[in-house]
Amino acid sequence: MRIGELARRTGISERALRYYEEQQLLRPERRRSGYREYAEGDVRTVRNIRTLLAAGLSTYTIAEVLPCMTDDGDALVPACPELTTVLSQDRDRLTTAIDDLLAARAILDAIIAAGRSETAQPASDTALAAAPAG
Repeated sequence: MRIGELARRTGISERALRYYEEQQLLRPERRRSGYREYAEGDVRTVRNIRTLLAAGLSTYTIAEVLPCMTDDGDALVPACPELTTVLSQDRDRLTTAIDDLLAARAILDAIIAAGRSETAQPASDTALAAAPAG
């Protein structure tokens, strides 16, 4: 199938499909005319790529792990034992990012709460000017 058909069947733009090819996630055959020719299995591959992207993996990591993933029809399953280590490291990276975002939200919550309690006393221009920058 050509790229337009793959885009239609997966709901992914042709531009994204070309990007996946650049990242070595898809490897379509090339016709003499230069047109890409995708296999039926590429529909599932694109869906698997989208799942792994949604899980927070980079395209670099996806290129590493995709050959070791199987699709049982309901979910992706690691087929290589060492894959769980790579996926665990990415999960740890996400956990750290989530913790950092939660801390940032707590700081903003405190600032917002302080601003609400001061609504009766609007800040003067001199108080704003005296506030530390940064």
